[in-house]
Amino acid sequence: MHDRGKPPRPGEIVLDRVPGTGDGPRIAFIGRIRTPWGPGDAPRNLRQARERGKPARILLEPDYAPGLLGLEVGQAIVVFYWMDRARRDLIRQNPRHTDGVRGTFALRSPVRPNPVSLATVRITGLDAAAGEIEIDAIDCFDDTPLVDIKPWMSTIDVPPGADL
Repeated sequence: MHDRGKPPRPGEIVLDRVPGTGDGPRIAFIGRIRTPWGPGDAPRNLRQARERGKPARILLEPDYAPGLLGLEVGQAIVVFYWMDRARRDLIRQNPRHTDGVRGTFALRSPVRPNPVSLATVRITGLDAAAGEIEIDAIDCFDDTPLVDIKPWMSTIDVPPGADL
């Protein structure tokens, strides 16, 4: 849940409404992400999650399990998830770890109009029949709603001229 009662930090801009509360397109959550993280101990990002060395699991709703056909252990996937407990009304933020105010779209913060997050992770275990994927790490709270999964492909996902 977002906390509209929390006062903004200097330089932050709060929208006069909470995005996503009206009529419009709907997202179907296809499962949940099980992690060791909760409020107060979640890593700030995927790099920190990997450093802590705690794996996670993706549990699909049964109807979506057949969609795992073709995935393999060791493969990289992009996981899209809904940060359902994130605040949604800040359009400018002043994070403690940056050197000043930034627009929401210049940050990887879960605080955004639509709290969709993504992580490129590695499959470490797979039970396609049960709709379960074990992954190396992720930075979301336990029981976070899953939006989608896509295979990571170097020919598509690496920008031209990127130094890797």
